[in-house]
Amino acid sequence: MSASRVLKWVTGGLEALLGIPILGGSIVVGFYWTPLGIMLVLHIVTLILTTKDEGKITGSILGIVTSCIGWIPFVGWILHILSAIFLMLNAASPDNKSKENIVISE
Repeated sequence: MSASRVLKWVTGGLEALLGIPILGGSIVVGFYWTPLGIMLVLHIVTLILTTKDEGKITGSILGIVTSCIGWIPFVGWILHILSAIFLMLNAASPDNKSKENIVISE
C-alpha cells in the first residue's frame, strides 16, 4: 500500500472524527482552530503524494477546501463528512501507478 493511500485513510478518519456534530466542533474550538491548520497541511501532503502516485485527488482537494472554510458551523460539519467519505472511497481504490506494477501471467 502506497504512502498516499495510507494518508488518505488517516485523513479520512480524522475528517470523520471532526464530522461528529458536538465532538468535532468541541475539538476544533477547544484547540483554537489548530486542528483545521493541521488538517490543511496533511491534505496538502496527501495531495502531493497522490499526484505523484497518479491517484484520485478529489478527496484531498475537498479536504483542503474543508480546512479553509471548516470554521463555519454547519457548512464545516457537512464538508467534514463529505471529505471523509471521498477520502475513504479514494483510499479503497488502488492508484494508477500501482496498477502498472501488476504482472499478468499467461
